[in-house]
Amino acid sequence: MRSFWRTRYGRTPSDRSVDGRPLNGRPLDGPLLRDIAPVCLAVGVVGLSYGAVAVTSGFDGWFPVLMGVLVLAASSEFLFVGIIAAGGSPIAALLAGLLVNVRHLPFGLAVPDVLGRGWRGALGAHLMNDETVVFALAQDEPERKRAAYWLCGLGILVCWPAGAALGALLGSVVRDTDALGLDAMFPTVILALILPALKDRPLRRTTLAAAALALTVTPFLPTGLPVLLALAALPLFAVETRKGATR
Repeated sequence: MRSFWRTRYGRTPSDRSVDGRPLNGRPLDGPLLRDIAPVCLAVGVVGLSYGAVAVTSGFDGWFPVLMGVLVLAASSEFLFVGIIAAGGSPIAALLAGLLVNVRHLPFGLAVPDVLGRGWRGALGAHLMNDETVVFALAQDEPERKRAAYWLCGLGILVCWPAGAALGALLGSVVRDTDALGLDAMFPTVILALILPALKDRPLRRTTLAAAALALTVTPFLPTGLPVLLALAALPLFAVETRKGATR
């Protein structure tokens, strides 16, 4: 969520300073904690939307909470629930969720030193997401990288399922969550996150081509498949990038 910081603060956590000096020294200090806390709370608010939408889409209340703990990947969970609720097949929903999480492969290569070994490494990999990786990479010292990664990850591990549980309760009481606008919360967040990245011309053209392709085939294909077919636009990004490099 690096774009979140640029959008809200105009700078990333690593840009923060006190009296013109970079924040270093203790693994965890006040400014770093103040950066991490609102992100975890924001994830909990999005979890509220997720739990409510899941229950009103026909899932039992325990399902979004269990998914929140075991999967801990908001994008893929929302996508899975949305595809199933719209009548798509579980296989298409599963494949779409896995494709969304392919980005975790480069994430793991970027922060191998913060994960640990053994059971800690397994838990650290489970906590890996956009927010934890961004906070870790924003720190200069190894101790602060590990502290930021684990604090943010554990915070999200608590806030995301908790938000989903509250959302499930809300969804069981308020059957029409559309009236509250909760169904629009997640796509709005995703749109806000990708807009800064679209300043890059090759990425913008690829994204528009993928969206056009998905919209074109939506009336003819089962729910979930248009999203997967949109990946056919990925070679365009390589072509556009190569053109830019030769100019």
